Amino acid sequence: MTVAAGWGLTFTLIQDAVGSLPPTAFIAFRFLLAALILGVPYARGLGTLSGSGWLAGGLLGLLLLGGYLFQTFGLVHTTASNAGFITGLYVIFTPLLGWVALRQRLSGWAWSCVGVCAAGLFLLSGPGGGWHPFGDTLMLGCSVALAAHILVTDWAVAHFPIGPLVTVQLTVCGVVALVVAIVSGDLMVPRGQQVWTALLFTAVVASAIAYFIQSHVQVRTSPTRTSLILATEPAFAGVFGYLLAGDRLAPLAWLGAAVMILGILMMEAKPVAPVRQRPCPSARVDPSEGLD
Repeated sequence: MTVAAGWGLTFTLIQDAVGSLPPTAFIAFRFLLAALILGVPYARGLGTLSGSGWLAGGLLGLLLLGGYLFQTFGLVHTTASNAGFITGLYVIFTPLLGWVALRQRLSGWAWSCVGVCAAGLFLLSGPGGGWHPFGDTLMLGCSVALAAHILVTDWAVAHFPIGPLVTVQLTVCGVVALVVAIVSGDLMVPRGQQVWTALLFTAVVASAIAYFIQSHVQVRTSPTRTSLILATEPAFAGVFGYLLAGDRLAPLAWLGAAVMILGILMMEAKPVAPVRQRPCPSARVDPSEGLD
């Protein structure tokens, strides 16, 4: 829940920061800082990580970058509240992608939850809210990418040590974003207290700590359950958007947000897949590599 609250707050912080720092530069500095934070205690683990582990971390980093590129560019074209609620649809896309890509069975109840969330999205972004077609569409892309990230993480943490795996994915995300920023001419030195506050918070709390915790959680639970644990993020985004960014949604838009959360709670009440208790020696953290 703490991780979800931190991610919810980032919508408002990032929206303010990208007004002064190009999105690709912001993503690059954010994840390179996060990678540095984890790289210090897990340097030895990186040296012993197998080639397959590096490939898995690289794939996770690219999925993470895709999600955050969609999200950060989308925040330029929509509100923090809309962004938070739409991104929260990864709780629905996670079982859907599992059904399509991994042949995981999807029950009629799960389809009902999808329908409820879709109705809420229509009310939020359509007749009830400020319709931001481009920005809201980018946020949907972010939601799909993050759902895919959860599914791949579920596989990766069962085969590779968590600390080095997370460090690799954060590094790949930051390095590729840095290359994109350089090629596009958007690389700038962060300036101003507001930008640095957003960078430090997102790097430490919403990246290094959050993805380390998420990976540990996924050792013992299913992808769907993980997405549900993080599903309170949209609510926090709406609250912080209201308190800090002055977002004011129309009554019908608030109804849409409530309907989306209802769909998420319906999925929680009757999960698609049972919680897995799966001991996995390969995913245990070596005490010698741990954070001090």
